[in-house]
This record gives sequence, C-alpha cells and structure tokens, in this order.
Amino acid sequence: MSDTREEQPRVSVIVRAHNDEALIERTLAGIFSQLPPPFEVIVCDDNSTDRTREVAAKYPVRFVERPDGPYKPGRTLNALVREAKGDIVVFNNSDAVPLDEHWLSELVKPLLSGAPHVFTFANQLPRPDAQALVRKDNERAFGDGKVQATWRFFFSLASSATWRQNLLDVPFDDGIQYSEDVEWAWRNSRREKDPVKIVYCPDSHVEHSHNYTLRELAKRFRGEGAADRVIFGDRPSLVRELVGAARETLRDWAYLLPRPRDWAEIPSAPVRRLVQRIAHWRGARP
Repeated sequence: MSDTREEQPRVSVIVRAHNDEALIERTLAGIFSQLPPPFEVIVCDDNSTDRTREVAAKYPVRFVERPDGPYKPGRTLNALVREAKGDIVVFNNSDAVPLDEHWLSELVKPLLSGAPHVFTFANQLPRPDAQALVRKDNERAFGDGKVQATWRFFFSLASSATWRQNLLDVPFDDGIQYSEDVEWAWRNSRREKDPVKIVYCPDSHVEHSHNYTLRELAKRFRGEGAADRVIFGDRPSLVRELVGAARETLRDWAYLLPRPRDWAEIPSAPVRRLVQRIAHWRGARP
C-alpha cells in the first residue's frame, strides 16, 4: 500500500555561538533529542576562544562561517538563512537549552496549521542560578504570556521559528546593531499586505537567562534604547524613564518581600532599574 501521508516540511536549526563551551553541549543534546529530530543543524561560531567549536563538532552539525568584517547581527542572520536547506528555519542560541523533547514540535506547531506568515517564539525559563530579579523579569516577559500581551510589542529570536521564505522575501536589517529581531518582527507585523503574525508558544521550553552586571545592563539597555528610536520612533524622556524605574522597583520589592532568601537583592533593585532606564534614555537620544 502506498504511503499517502503528506511530506513533512524540512527544518533547519540555526545555532549562533560565541564562547558558550559551558552550555552548547546541553543545547545541542536537547536539539538532537527532538521527536522527530531536525533535518539539519547549522552552527555559526563567532570566533570563540574557548572549546565551543570543539564541543559542537562532536555532533552531526554543519559549520557555516559568518560574513567577514565587523559583526552585524542582521547580516550574519541573512547569510545563515541563505545557507539553510529547510523549509522552516528555527533560530536557537547556543545558550538556549531545550528542556524537553517537545520544544521543537511545540515551536513549529503554529506554522504547520497552514498559515504561511507566522513567526513563533518559545518560553524562556530562568536558569537554576538566576538571580531573583532575573527570575521575576523572565516570568513577566514569558510565563503564561498575559503580561507581555499588555506591552506595546514583544518578541525574542533566541528560540524562534518561521518559514524560510519569509526571511528570504524580507531579510533582516543589516545595519542595526541591537534588537534586529524586534525590528524585523515589528516591521513585518505592520505591513499592509500579508502581515506576519507573531505567536508566543508557552509550551515550547528553553532555559535561557543572564545574570548581567550593572555595566553589562547599561551596555544592553543603551543599545536597546538606540534601537527603539529607530524601530518605534521613540523620543527620549528622562522623566518617563525615571517613573518607569520607580514602578518597576515597586514590583521588584513586591516580588522579593514574600521570599526571605532573596531579601539581599532588595537594596540593589532601585539601582538596577535606574541603570537600565538611564542607559535606555541615553541610547534613545539622537
């Protein structure tokens, strides 16, 4: 009897890595444990100085080098998409560890429903060593999705999926240095013809969080502020940023107070929020 089942679309998983020796093995083990396994896994190692590439080479991956010259995330992503052979492209950072064998199937499920213009993203759970306020921020941004639904816009490429043709038709902006994923998603979700639908997949689980230092927070939020000016046309307002810092600090304290083991973070909460908001304001200034 002939097999009348429709051929399943092929999947290419793109893993960008830089000095992730400590996590990439868990990430690749999680990717190759998926049922069914992905069609191909592409690893792009950005000049790691540790054993990242050596560890990745233990798995049946295809290495693709990033374009020469200064690193531009959009330019690298576009080059990797062109190299991919699958019908569906899955982006998964080398430090975003799939937590079960259903991560991939849950992530691509909305794409397989027949909708061609869909971009999904996974639920990012904090690592066991995550600081309390990092856990709190992850829970608000991801979790059941109710909080993020009230925000102006939210998307994360760290673990995400879409049809490859969407990315070939409309590539990433190769000039922006931060939030290239948000820029693409925002621009294409608002186009008049065939807008892309951004879909959150709460049952697709990866472990992904960062305990940033204050210096690292400032760098990240300053970059995001500059990107928000380009993406959303935001105008900098120090008063608005300070009010936002105060509100988030109150939420931080409300989260920490019922958790005595995390009280050590109470004094640092306002400092953390002020660093974030002032850096964002500085980045948004012309």
